[in-house]
Amino acid sequence: MMNKALILLAMLVAAATPDASAAASSDARPNVVLIMTDDQGYGDLSCHGNPVLKTPNLDRLYNESVRLTDYHVAPTCTPTRAALMTGHWSNRTGAWHTTLGRSLLREDEITLGQIFNEAGYATAMFGKWHLGDNYPFRPEDRGFGEVMRHGGGTIGETSDYWNNAYFDDTYFHNGKPEPVQGYCTDIWFDYARRFIKAQKIASKPFLAYISTNAPHWPMHAPSGFAASYEEKLGVYVGHFFGMIANIDHNVGRLREFLEDEGLAENTIFIFTTDNGTKAGDKIFNAGMRGKKTSEYDGGHRVPFFIHWPAGGLVGGRDVEPITAHVDVLPTLIDLCAIDTPKGLKFDGSSIRPLLDNMTEAENGSWPNRILVTDSQRFLKPVKWNKTAVMTSRWRLVNGEELYDIKRDPGQKNNVAVLHPEVLTRLTAFYDNWWDELKSTFKKVPAICLGHKAENPVVLTSHDWVTPGKVAWNQSLVRQALEKPTKIGYWNVNVVEAGDYVIRLRRWPKEVDAPITAALPRGEYVPGETPFRASPGNAVAATTACVRIGEVTRELPVKSNAKEVVFRMTLPSGKTRMTAFFTNQDGGTVGAFYAYVWKP
Repeated sequence: MMNKALILLAMLVAAATPDASAAASSDARPNVVLIMTDDQGYGDLSCHGNPVLKTPNLDRLYNESVRLTDYHVAPTCTPTRAALMTGHWSNRTGAWHTTLGRSLLREDEITLGQIFNEAGYATAMFGKWHLGDNYPFRPEDRGFGEVMRHGGGTIGETSDYWNNAYFDDTYFHNGKPEPVQGYCTDIWFDYARRFIKAQKIASKPFLAYISTNAPHWPMHAPSGFAASYEEKLGVYVGHFFGMIANIDHNVGRLREFLEDEGLAENTIFIFTTDNGTKAGDKIFNAGMRGKKTSEYDGGHRVPFFIHWPAGGLVGGRDVEPITAHVDVLPTLIDLCAIDTPKGLKFDGSSIRPLLDNMTEAENGSWPNRILVTDSQRFLKPVKWNKTAVMTSRWRLVNGEELYDIKRDPGQKNNVAVLHPEVLTRLTAFYDNWWDELKSTFKKVPAICLGHKAENPVVLTSHDWVTPGKVAWNQSLVRQALEKPTKIGYWNVNVVEAGDYVIRLRRWPKEVDAPITAALPRGEYVPGETPFRASPGNAVAATTACVRIGEVTRELPVKSNAKEVVFRMTLPSGKTRMTAFFTNQDGGTVGAFYAYVWKP
């Protein structure tokens, strides 16, 4: 009888005492899923009023999330990613353009991946990186332990695996080419689920950064998602919307997966985009002026939904004060109770007070902030170029046009002459902002040669530095003589002095074709004409030349040679490298691919 009483007492005590594993789980740091799509604007969602596009899963997320209604990024791809990864203004990071060697995130910047990795999180990124394809700029060099990505700014760019075209491609899995079957966006989400499942098994908190290349041009979507839109709107917009519909489908599947795995409650789930719409503005632009690349709101005001049940970020609330990409990193480390690395100062701020309690803004304790965004598609930033200086009420555009965004969200009425005091205040802020940043512009990132983390190094024309147009995608590489490009140079850092082998190629290694050979068109895929469907023009090269610093070498191009191999002794240090071919008439064409190896 006594034994039964003791057993009953033990059962009652156990029932009244929280399970240790459950308590540990409830106290565990939150996981983070950060989804950022490419070229999808504020109006490219049915929850924001789009009359054609249907996004039921994102609509559900919208209804359950806290939404930033005045959230701003850069008007183009790379700058937004640089700010998101570092909490710093894009111009400070060295990554203010999308090509020309200005899409490389300076190596001294501390990233989201590094901070979370150091804090004990498992970190991963899937999809589009666009902050450098060589050491020390790759995601695997910047704190992400698991990486599945394409090269360059979208699939089919010069630094991507040859002939990729959104379907059944080869992507870089932890630095090595890996062929896959399926549509690109489906692949990114599939690998993300595998990663998340592995971390659940390992009982480790995770950060999964899913950065889709879709719906970036060229427009390619699976037919099942694009067909109805293509019939009404044509190929261009139809496949743009089809790509978004596919993203919506994948977001729904991922959220269902998190729920099934018991992870949804304590996962910070974010959906946002990198700039204004590329193709949806003529259908619906949420009343805004401008689109991708524009300094007006349509170029940089984008969606931002954040959902975290365990943290109370639910219920479909709007946050109205102005926020920006530079706020994301400081906010996430605040929400996850991670210390800011010693000596690191963010340009953005944690917006946790706004997320937690709207009265923080309503009672005046939240500052009336001034934020800046611009588009700098140059080798060196130009003051006031395509610039917006912003508060929650005002937009100062290009230093001349002033808009009261609350009364004039379409930015139709320039009221600068009516509010000279606002013009003066915002101009003074920008002048100080610019003066503080401009000394950093001369710190040019350089690709490392001879480093053990990447040897050999594959240099491509995507990163040529030149004032002219570069062959940034594989269509332009194929058309080399039909559409001549200026020859640029690479900024390189020879890590260790010594002997190097440099192989110059007109076609990448995976093509296995002679320098002088033409290539047939590649296969078509659903949607627009892919980059690989351009004809590969022949190059009548007779001589190959490579120049590194003060050292120049020339060698003949032998008949049917697939590459020209140079052996050079190089001093250590930062310098410039140029590589090209010449023909008998003195014409030149760049060596679009250079393989540099230190034996």
